[in-house]
Amino acid sequence: MNVQKNNKKDKIGFQKLIAVFGVILFIGKIVAWKLTNSDAVFSDAMESIVNVISAFMGLYSLHLAAKPKDEDHPYGHGKVEFVTSGIEGALIAIAGLMIIYEGINSLIVGKVLNKLDWGIAIIAATAIVNYFLGYISIKKGENENSLVLISSGKHLQSDTITTLGVVISLVVVYFTKIYWIDSVVALIFGAYIIFVGYKIVRKSLSGIMDEQDPDLLNQIIKVLEENRRIEWIDVHNMKIQQFGANLHIDAHITLPWYYSLRDAHNEMEKMILLLAKNTKRSVEFNFHMDDCKPISCPVCQIADCPVREKDFVKRVTWTPENVTSVDKHTA
Repeated sequence: MNVQKNNKKDKIGFQKLIAVFGVILFIGKIVAWKLTNSDAVFSDAMESIVNVISAFMGLYSLHLAAKPKDEDHPYGHGKVEFVTSGIEGALIAIAGLMIIYEGINSLIVGKVLNKLDWGIAIIAATAIVNYFLGYISIKKGENENSLVLISSGKHLQSDTITTLGVVISLVVVYFTKIYWIDSVVALIFGAYIIFVGYKIVRKSLSGIMDEQDPDLLNQIIKVLEENRRIEWIDVHNMKIQQFGANLHIDAHITLPWYYSLRDAHNEMEKMILLLAKNTKRSVEFNFHMDDCKPISCPVCQIADCPVREKDFVKRVTWTPENVTSVDKHTA
C-alpha cells in the first residue's frame, strides 16, 4: 500500500532560487576580493563556488528524485538525494581545506589589504542573505523531509559563519593594521567547515546504508502504542528504509487466526492508515499478516477469544528493541 504526500515542484522551485542566489553572492565575493586583496575573502569566495556547484547538484537530485518509479528503479529515485548530499558534504570539507591552505600561505607570505571598508560592506551583505536563505532552506527541508534542502541550508549557514569570521577579521585589521589576524580567523573557520562537511557526509552515508533512524522508529512506535487495538496481537520484524523524502516500511502484524481474510486485511489496513495519517511523508507499506499461535495467547488482550489455549499473562509494551525483532512477542 502506498500513501503519497508530494510537493516536489515546490522543493525544486526553491532549490532553483538557492542556485540563482548562489551565483549572485559568488560574484559579490569575487568583487570584494579584487578590492581588498584579502586571502580570507578569496577563501570565502572559493567556498561560494562549492555553494553554486552544490546548489545545482541539489537541483538535479530533486528533479531526479521527483521521477516516478520505473522498471529499473522499483523503489523510485529518492536515494539520489543521499548521494548528492554526500558529495556536497565532501565539497564543503574540501572548501575547508582550501581555507586552511590559504590561511597558512598568508601567514608565511604576508599581504597588505586594501579598501577594507568596501570589502566589509559587501561581505557582510552576502552573510545576511546566506543566513536567511539557509534558515528557510533548513525549515523547508525539515517540513518536507528533504535531505537536499537541509544540507543546502546547513551549507549556507556554515558559509555565513565563516563569512562573519572574515568580516570580523577585516574590521579588526581595518583598525589595527595587524594583517596576520585575517589569516588566523580563516584557519579557525576552515576547521569548522571541515567538521560541518563531515557531519553531512555521515548523514548521507547512513541513508545510503539504510541505517536505522532511532527518532523515526520511536515516533512510529509511539503512534502505535497510543492508538493500539486489542486485535493487533503483535507487531514485529519492522524495517524502515528512506528514499529521499519517502519511506518504505516493512512489518509483520499478528492477528487472530480465525479471522476471515477480509477481516484480517481490514485490521492491517487500519494500522497502515493510522501510520500514514501521523506522518507528513510519502510512505510505501509492505505489511505481512501472521496468524496467531498458542505462544501468542499469554500476550493476547482479546478477553472473549473463542479459541484461547493459554491464559493471558501480560500486555507487552512495544519498544524499538522488540518491534524490530524477527521473533514474535511472548510473555
